[in-house]
Amino acid sequence: MTARDQTLSIRNHDRDLAGLTYVYPVLSRRAGGVSVGINLNPNSACNWHCAYCQVPGLVRGRAPEIDLSLLEAELSGFLHALVEGDYLERHVPEGLRVVRDIAFSGNGEPTSAAAFPEAVSLVVRLRDAVGLGREGPLRLITNGSLVGQARVREGLRLLGEAGGEVWFKVDAGTQASIERINGVSLDPDVVARNLAVSAGLCTTWVQTCMFRWDGASPSGDDIDAYIELLMRAGPERLAGVLLYGIARPSMQPEAVHLAPLDEAELEAIAAKVRKKGLMVRISP
Repeated sequence: MTARDQTLSIRNHDRDLAGLTYVYPVLSRRAGGVSVGINLNPNSACNWHCAYCQVPGLVRGRAPEIDLSLLEAELSGFLHALVEGDYLERHVPEGLRVVRDIAFSGNGEPTSAAAFPEAVSLVVRLRDAVGLGREGPLRLITNGSLVGQARVREGLRLLGEAGGEVWFKVDAGTQASIERINGVSLDPDVVARNLAVSAGLCTTWVQTCMFRWDGASPSGDDIDAYIELLMRAGPERLAGVLLYGIARPSMQPEAVHLAPLDEAELEAIAAKVRKKGLMVRISP
């Protein structure tokens, strides 16, 4: 069986399944159906190094130069196969045969691509051309660290105008925890400011992964610091929190430290966040 013949699974997010450079399909447990992925980092380069990252061969760096004409050809052909062809019937389990979104989410930080705003504009145009419109929402899954750059803010503005969403990565609320989990030295105040800017340009959800580290679940102080960061960004600006656990194994050396929380533990964390007035959706 070739990759192109496989049935999609929530536990297999192989970005080579469609045999394309920039476009890949996944079954998203958080989106609840087929997510059409846009991978602007085929070089597996990212400016972060998250301990739970599932990308094999992850390296430090930024996205390469994007061939926008190839991206257009791949995405146009794939969207037509989904909307007008039989791709869903051949590759997707019954009950999940719906296109939930088109998501900038690949093997690294998508906003590191120099052509990020041009890619957003292209994807909006192709989505509308096949008739998905706002029923096929656009999502950007990002660590948010490059929001200070004008071209990134322009991409967020275009995404917002198209009815899209940002899923903004926040896993911790202290500099030490951010460095341990995400592999970067970053002031939580900077994260909060970037989060507020994102929310001002486009509907923004906070995307948070929590887990055990060396057997220990996040402490009360850890959760309090995380919630305080969200409060500094302005909870009234945020759509809510997408809280999830580890469903697939990390491909990083730090994987030996990680173990999943159970659903009750995630729910207890969510309850504390909800007390601050934020909606929380859980994906164990």
